[in-house]
Amino acid sequence: MTTSLQARIADATRTAMRERERRLVAALRLIKAELQQAEVEAREPLDDSQVLAILNRMIKQRRGSAEQYLQGNRKDLADQEDYEIEVIQRFTPKQLNDEELRVAIDSVCDELSAVDMKQMGQVMRKLASDLAGQAEMSRVGALVRERLTG
Repeated sequence: MTTSLQARIADATRTAMRERERRLVAALRLIKAELQQAEVEAREPLDDSQVLAILNRMIKQRRGSAEQYLQGNRKDLADQEDYEIEVIQRFTPKQLNDEELRVAIDSVCDELSAVDMKQMGQVMRKLASDLAGQAEMSRVGALVRERLTG
């Protein structure tokens, strides 16, 4: 039986606290706080798919923040955001590389007989459910666009 993502995060927090890794504990507490906030808003416990969606949103937010910090010559803050991304990614599925994404895109396009941009919405909907948490959809969209126009 697999443990839930929230249980894995709680275990990692306890381990980090025992090992006195302050920076890791702080990052894990940020994750836990975000998940608790979402549970309060939903008024029910979160399942793993909801937790995964929140983790992916957190990664996306931190990437944007890191870019802004770099533009503002604040490498120290950008490094902190990158570290938090690294910690969050420990609890998300392995991200697919471009070649693996192209294989999945080709498979879906063949399955749906998609040959032009008019069918991009159908392809993206199918890929969004198939690749949940395994790839950034902006990256997938660019590859789908390339496939359907190329």
